[in-house]
Amino acid sequence: MFGVYMYSIYWSICSGKEAKTPDMTHEENTDKTRLTSGGRRDINICTFVKKELKKFHQVLSTDYPECLESLSDEDEEQRRSSEAFLKITLNFLRRLKQEDQSGVQQRKLKHNLKQKFECVFEGIAKAGNPKTLLNQIYTELYITEGGATEVNQDHEVRLIERASRKPHRPPTTITCEDIFKTPPDRDQPIRTVLTKGVAGIGKTVLTQKFSLDWAEDKANQDIHFIFPFTFRELNVLKQKKFSLVELVHHFFTETKEAGIWIFEDLQVVFILDGLDECRPPLDFNNTQILTDVTESTSVDVLLMNLIRGNLLPSARLWITARPAAANQIPAQWVDMVTEVSGFTDPQKEEYFRKRFTDEEQTNTIISHIKTSRSVHIMCHIPVFCWITATVLENVLKTTDRRQLPKTLTEMYIHFLVVQAKLKNVKYDGRSETDPPWSPETRKMIESLGKLAFEQLKKGNLIFYESDLTECGIDINSASVYSGVFTEVFREERGLYQDKRFCFIHLSVQEFLAALHVHQTFINTGVNLLSEEQTTSQRSGSAQTQFYQTTVDQALQSPNGHLDLFLRFLLGLSLQTNHRLLQGLMKQTGSSSEANQETAEYIKKKISGKLSVERSINLFHCLNELRDRSLVDQIQENLKGGSLFSYDLSPAQWSALVFMLLSSDKDLDEFDLIKYSASEEVLLNLLPVVKASNKAV
Repeated sequence: MFGVYMYSIYWSICSGKEAKTPDMTHEENTDKTRLTSGGRRDINICTFVKKELKKFHQVLSTDYPECLESLSDEDEEQRRSSEAFLKITLNFLRRLKQEDQSGVQQRKLKHNLKQKFECVFEGIAKAGNPKTLLNQIYTELYITEGGATEVNQDHEVRLIERASRKPHRPPTTITCEDIFKTPPDRDQPIRTVLTKGVAGIGKTVLTQKFSLDWAEDKANQDIHFIFPFTFRELNVLKQKKFSLVELVHHFFTETKEAGIWIFEDLQVVFILDGLDECRPPLDFNNTQILTDVTESTSVDVLLMNLIRGNLLPSARLWITARPAAANQIPAQWVDMVTEVSGFTDPQKEEYFRKRFTDEEQTNTIISHIKTSRSVHIMCHIPVFCWITATVLENVLKTTDRRQLPKTLTEMYIHFLVVQAKLKNVKYDGRSETDPPWSPETRKMIESLGKLAFEQLKKGNLIFYESDLTECGIDINSASVYSGVFTEVFREERGLYQDKRFCFIHLSVQEFLAALHVHQTFINTGVNLLSEEQTTSQRSGSAQTQFYQTTVDQALQSPNGHLDLFLRFLLGLSLQTNHRLLQGLMKQTGSSSEANQETAEYIKKKISGKLSVERSINLFHCLNELRDRSLVDQIQENLKGGSLFSYDLSPAQWSALVFMLLSSDKDLDEFDLIKYSASEEVLLNLLPVVKASNKAV
């Protein structure tokens, strides 16, 4: 190879063509100065170069011994000049070879990333599962610049609801391809971007789309290499030591031939997806300083030095995290914070229109979603849009529009039924019209429910073999759960094919956990949420006590972590939902009295001093119980015009706030006079005023 390059340079110079010289080091520049200003000033530089190249050519030829004799006759000054020129030439050839290899390695990496990210799978990516092109179904997400890395421990459903009632959209929005683009108001280029967003909001798909567009030469071609990592993969290596170079070679084997030079003078992007799943937590206050990309250390130390800029300060980093984990990286190491808010209302419609080809069916689905505020709010999450589309598409085949699910509980029950039918047809050779709940399926759901509840108590979203074993699930049969309920329970494999499991979304885990708790109580009378199983002092039936205890525990949670769980549990108490689960859940007869007593208990709680989020969740709970009395009273009062003439109870004021904050209308300007200009009205509607840009 060296000889080929030498022939090329030699003949280009001999023919009078100018060769492009690479940047030289300080030492090489010094040698070149010595070469041109030394004792051989009378020799023309071109003549000297031709002579030296001819000499190199002779050294590489068959007359090697004869050439050595001629070289020994050179004087000291000429020898030093020759050595300096040799250094320059070798550096030039090395750069040529690196650039050539860079192109080869880049093409290999792009090819592999394209294969990895061009398709998305419904459920686990296994042979035989249907594939969907990412570019075909990708809907642009709503990404905004701004926000801080503060601790946010609120339940993510609360965050979704807040996002859904934002009075206006901030002016600074960002597209996927421009994530590293320097904003006009900044002088320094963006090195590290932290993107926040709740589970299922589309952060991972966003990074995949970014990588795919680069691999397909559609965007960001100024980037030489993109290395997408997930913390789930990196967790597997927590007991091992790597240098940064070794870590890249470990995950991207196509770069091994390139060696260390892949990081030299090249624009590299590292994607670190899922900071909330990092084990152990990153401790930036107590870590060794590392500046050498070839020095080995633990993966967490490696990552912290990369984030701090000690390693590869020229590299760009894109880190994604759920809101509760964003504070793990100190603000001084983050150049820009962005937030993924999921789909706006127009983007929701765009998603469903891409998902379905039948326009009439699509219009029916979009119209139905708008009738249920809780479902409409949850559709901010792309994963929930997919769950909703799966359910409604199936239900429309077998029923009319009047029987479509209207509450979250109904939606998730239907989702479970769809998966049971899938198992009947795909694995058992049965018909879709057969009862969905076979003995094997019931046992499977019981095991998944127990796992969901036990891990929800611990706050775990990723499960390992020991977690499954505790719930009576054999690791060898766990793949069957994953293969049957591909959308409910997803198996993921790391680099070493280690098995990790997770539900496709936290809400699915919460629904199955609520189903497990409810079934346990109905079958045995045991309340898994209460350590004290004796009868309490509350009046009413045992069922009423069970539901009221859960309401109290949800209200005591400082961050709302039982909010969605409570909605599901109360929804499962309805007889209409029992009928949907007939064959899976034990039928207990009418529980309308317990439902009514629970609804009245919730209304009393609403009359107390609760935060806006807690009140809103309790109103959603009333919706799950099909009790709209408070909202209906307010709507009736509003028909008369101003509220000034009405003496509203605290619960009714909360109902009005819930209605206004849950309205489809933007709160850009809130007309307070419409309701009354009194001080009492202002104080009671203060949450709405705060949520508005302007109140008149």
